[in-house]
Amino acid sequence: MESAPVEISPEDLYRRLQAGDDLQLIDVREDMEFEYCHLPGSVLVPLSELTRRTNEIRSEGPAVLICHHGVRSMQALSYLQQRLGFQNLLSLRGGVAAWAEQVDPSFPTY
Repeated sequence: MESAPVEISPEDLYRRLQAGDDLQLIDVREDMEFEYCHLPGSVLVPLSELTRRTNEIRSEGPAVLICHHGVRSMQALSYLQQRLGFQNLLSLRGGVAAWAEQVDPSFPTY
């Protein structure tokens, strides 16, 4: 049996947001990064606080984990799936850097 994809491309995320899909956006970067730039509607749950804030991440309906380049979001996804059994998670492939490059050239980069 093939497992569900764990990554979503910036273009697919953009299409789903434009279509009004009910997605929870969880940004796992640190406070300063989030303050500098973040996707509208995203909630900050830094990777360093993830273990004690998992109750803020819904377990039903798609939740998209976001970071700078996609590494921390995959770490968060792996932890949440393997340790806590979450089955509804996607990681933004390439993070906000890829979002700026592929979807919104005006999005701040760092």
